[in-house]
Amino acid sequence: MSGIKRIGVLTGGGDCSGLNAVVRAVTLTAINKYGCEVIGFKKGYAGLYFNNYMQLSAENTEHILNQGGTILKNSNKDNLFNYAYRDENGEICHKDVSDVAIQNLKDLHIDALVVIGGDGTLTSARDFARKGVRVIGVPKTIDNDVSYADITFGFTTALGVICEAVDRVRTTAFSHDRVQILEVMGRNCGWLALEGGLSGGADIILLPEIPYDINKIVDVIKERDAKGLNDTVIVVSEGAKPKGGDVVIKKIVADSADTVRLGGVGEQLASQLEELLGGKEVRATNIGHTQRGGETCQYDRSLCTKLGSLAVDALFEGKSGEMVTIYNATPQTVSLEKVLGSGATGETSKGGSNNVDPNGFVVKTARNIGISFGD
Repeated sequence: MSGIKRIGVLTGGGDCSGLNAVVRAVTLTAINKYGCEVIGFKKGYAGLYFNNYMQLSAENTEHILNQGGTILKNSNKDNLFNYAYRDENGEICHKDVSDVAIQNLKDLHIDALVVIGGDGTLTSARDFARKGVRVIGVPKTIDNDVSYADITFGFTTALGVICEAVDRVRTTAFSHDRVQILEVMGRNCGWLALEGGLSGGADIILLPEIPYDINKIVDVIKERDAKGLNDTVIVVSEGAKPKGGDVVIKKIVADSADTVRLGGVGEQLASQLEELLGGKEVRATNIGHTQRGGETCQYDRSLCTKLGSLAVDALFEGKSGEMVTIYNATPQTVSLEKVLGSGATGETSKGGSNNVDPNGFVVKTARNIGISFGD
């Protein structure tokens, strides 16, 4: 009844642990339940544009459940509705090449597409649905900032890395009576820093949603020193900023869908604190992409399997332009237009509506046990 005989799948945007588990679930559900073929496009939408793909089977996806990364590879620079390329003078230009991708789907007899990714990747999925492609999105981000999702896969695995890192810097902070700063990812959303700092036992957590006062941080450290607690661990989100100030930008990547790369707030904070603390040693560590890699944790393996299977079911139920999710503890689909907004085609949505509530339960819990937010 669905008319689907061959499904395409791609992973776009930044990598994270759990992508392979979704690819596996899509493949196995399509083959075992519906008897259809699965084609995996390599390097996200670039594979769709350049017709670079591989056949997916039960055999080549059998052992990837626990593996981080993606066997399909990722790219976060290929918005086919606003494709960046260099002209003969080396200048970056843009053009809409989405029709080439749609023709490739037709030539390969692919009837439907499962797109796994974050804001930018799902925005393009929305736009392909507008052009008649049967498509279902699967939300992915370690930042946990997608609306209409209780939790996104990759987040829990990343939290495990952060929690272990806090444990490790705590021992060296204690041994040297120093301040240890741990910078984590999250862009403009603080869930990684908040949940990682809370579970790791940080003393101070700095979030994008709660601008900090450097002098309040100094006061907390001095108060701890006066009590004989001479080691202080600070977990800071890369998007944290001081009151009246701005984020620290590491670099600008002109040909990327997300041109602004954050990073460096930990080092900046360490330099400022050492000066204000009169010589107390302050060290900063940025754990960066370790948060994206490594073996997928049990929770994410299970979540990915549910979402991947749900995506195929949604296609065979005749749905398109929807995102599969578990929201309010209920498996369901939500319109991508609702999740991302109805912006212009080719316009990357920033999403991020699922940010930390400064007055919410988790922040209140942290304050209850004495964690400072520098405010």
